[in-house]
Amino acid sequence: MCLAVPAKVVEIGESRAMVELGGIVREASLVLVPETKVGDYVLLHAGFAIQRLDEEEAKETLRLFAEMIAAGEAEGQASEVS
Repeated sequence: MCLAVPAKVVEIGESRAMVELGGIVREASLVLVPETKVGDYVLLHAGFAIQRLDEEEAKETLRLFAEMIAAGEAEGQASEVS
C-alpha cells in the first residue's frame, strides 16, 4: 500500500524544497510540481511532491490522520488494560 501525505513547503531551492510535516522538516523533490511556491501544501510520496493541494484540503486530511492515530492509540491502551 502506498501513502502520500500533505506537507507545507517552507523553503525552495532549485528543484528541491524543504517541507514541514508534523513538526519535522525534510527535503523533497519538486521536479513533478515546479510551479510550487513557499507556503503551498503538496502531497508528498517517497520524497517527491506529486501534487499541489488546497490549504483547506491539506489541513482536513492532516486532521483526519490525527484522528485515526488517536483512535488507534486509544484502542491500544484499551487492549493493554484487558
